[in-house]
Amino acid sequence: MTRHEEQGDTGRRTGRRSTALRIAGLTLTGTLALAVAAAGWAYWHLNHNITSVDIDSALGDDRPARAMLTPAPAASADGPPVPTGSLNVLVLGSDSRSGEANRELGGGDSEGARSDTAMVVHLDAGRTTATVVSIPRDTLVTRPSCPLDSGGASAPAYGVMFNSAYAVGGPVCAVKTVETLTGVRMDHYLEIDFSGFARLVDALGGVDVTTGQDIDDDQSHLHLAAGTHHLDGAQALALARTRHGIGDGSDLGRIGLQQTLVKALLEQVADAGLLTDPARLYRVADAATAGLTTDTGLDSLGELMSLGRSLEGLTADRVTTVTMPVVTAPSDPNRVIPEEPRASELWASLR
Repeated sequence: MTRHEEQGDTGRRTGRRSTALRIAGLTLTGTLALAVAAAGWAYWHLNHNITSVDIDSALGDDRPARAMLTPAPAASADGPPVPTGSLNVLVLGSDSRSGEANRELGGGDSEGARSDTAMVVHLDAGRTTATVVSIPRDTLVTRPSCPLDSGGASAPAYGVMFNSAYAVGGPVCAVKTVETLTGVRMDHYLEIDFSGFARLVDALGGVDVTTGQDIDDDQSHLHLAAGTHHLDGAQALALARTRHGIGDGSDLGRIGLQQTLVKALLEQVADAGLLTDPARLYRVADAATAGLTTDTGLDSLGELMSLGRSLEGLTADRVTTVTMPVVTAPSDPNRVIPEEPRASELWASLR
């Protein structure tokens, strides 16, 4: 082989390596571009899952005072500062029948919605402990005048069921009624509907719940023997809605099951290993935001992530669940009213 032929072979090999490197570089660049685009789309999609209501603008200044704010911590190498002040969040479970998924899970027609689950979540300063206070939907309350989306305002009403506030004026009236009842400012609002809750539980891989008694409720389609059960989304939703198959069939029995379910979900989130499984993390985030309505202070993925980061030290065993103290209403044995002074003392402890 001549020197000219050897140089030709070397040139061809060098050219092939150069071509291969260019192809690999283009492939890597394309892969990175697709990854960035996918991440951008995922962020956009999760952001647009969230529905929000401007509660602060609707209610104005005629509200309980905000809690004293603690100074914001300085930013660290790990990212922006994480809020640590105390916080009160009204969490509602909506039985909206809008959408096929909600109708399949809840039945009924597509008109209107109610808030059969209402919890005030109080995060203590430092956000490593919390108190969850359930408000029975059957509580007779004073429903204040509330601004309406259609314009004007609803008339005040006295001795009406607590969950009528949401039916009359949606999230804005629910918040105003809770603040009138408790004297506590709601810093944020979170609402999740039937299908959103069921999807969230399924995305987490189900949830383990222990019941202390048999549950036999044809209306919620839930039949469980006493003991520990692994529930999927539809079963967990049925547990949260069950009232006729336990105790005296009142809302108070259902609240006990809901509180058990809340703690079980906190434990499941902690054990899910979401940070080491990006695909599962996305599924959970998609499920959590798809059925979510918030106030405008929590209506972006960034704001929800900031709230989540602030709760990293909060574990299920540091969450106390209670029910607002109530007694049977003198006017109706099927309704309850706040038991005083215990109810007022409870709310005062959260201010």
